Amino acid sequence: MSDLETILAFASDIAKQAGKMIVEMRANAQLNHSYKDGIELVTNSDIAADTLITDAIRDQYPTHQILAEESNPDLSTIEHNETPVWVIDPIDGTVNYAHHHHQVAISIAYVIKGKIQVAVVYNPFLSELFTAIRQKGAWLNDQPIRCSATTELNRAIVATGFPYDKTAQLDQLMLRLHKILEQCADVRRLGSAALDICWVALGRLDAYYETVSPWDCAAGWLIAKEAGARCGYFIEPETPMTHELHSEHLLVATPALYDSLKCILQDAQL
Repeated sequence: MSDLETILAFASDIAKQAGKMIVEMRANAQLNHSYKDGIELVTNSDIAADTLITDAIRDQYPTHQILAEESNPDLSTIEHNETPVWVIDPIDGTVNYAHHHHQVAISIAYVIKGKIQVAVVYNPFLSELFTAIRQKGAWLNDQPIRCSATTELNRAIVATGFPYDKTAQLDQLMLRLHKILEQCADVRRLGSAALDICWVALGRLDAYYETVSPWDCAAGWLIAKEAGARCGYFIEPETPMTHELHSEHLLVATPALYDSLKCILQDAQL
């Protein structure tokens, strides 16, 4: 087993452990709700899953860096060097989780020198484990996956999402949505960026765009790339990125649609 295969096995195992725990906590009505900055829902399950995952990583790999939504969400603390970085979202889709929806995932990415090497996205409610190793492919429950072969915009199903605080950008969000709806078949808003991106990888969706946080998209990004999707930005970063954790203005799409969707979203600027 290669080093990256060992990492994948470890990440898959802790994702499943965290998934089992959050399923049980919700089933047993053990949830407490609070709000970060008064708007972003967080539950005690988010904290518990974050602790389970980060403790396991520190026990197994004590010298590694960790970027995690609940325990260390500050990207500026991360050095993109030889020391590996784990990027963790303990529950992606917390609002879904708290409202007993199934579109919920644990997302874990393993990064070296700014490049995502291993990815795990696990939906414990549907028992779907998405995985990838850089330049080795992507899988759902150990079966290889590929993105869709859709070539016509008017046949495309596109996913997106919206930030917790919409006050300053609602007009811009609606303009982009309007332009996409004008030219594509339909839009989905499923509530988990990690799973949206994995669904592009699997062909359940043809594209996804949104601005999120690094832990929302890092694992899904590699899974989609390894499944043949194009991954980039509909507005390019102002300064060249030296790492793959930039998460603003993401665009992930089946290759034939990527350029057209990028143009549509770029033109939808206020």
